[in-house]
Amino acid sequence: MRRARGFTLIELLVVMAIIGVLLSIAAPRYFNHIEHARDNALRQSLAVMRDAIDKFHADTDSYPASLEDLVAKKYLRSIPEDPHTGSRDSWAVEAPPDGGTGVFDVHSGANGNTTDGAPLAEQ
Repeated sequence: MRRARGFTLIELLVVMAIIGVLLSIAAPRYFNHIEHARDNALRQSLAVMRDAIDKFHADTDSYPASLEDLVAKKYLRSIPEDPHTGSRDSWAVEAPPDGGTGVFDVHSGANGNTTDGAPLAEQ
């Protein structure tokens, strides 16, 4: 008598259970890694824009009127995208503390906290 080739239902269920367990372990780590990458991208974008603002101020002795001025005068190639909002227009700009006009500092316009627990608006 010949036995039919193939997998039994039990074997398939065991394999599916193993795959499910592996995915339940890997998926949270993957999504946590993505959040860390967004936070790092935000910190890098802020550092680049703040450096451009400082260079603009050192060259012209005034602050740029907007972030677009940094692009127009070639201090930045383009305004980076906020990784938490997905928009280039969501940056929160801060005026100079001495009451002057222009962009003194820039922060993320997103609500919420980083993976470290710090508010995004204070980065």
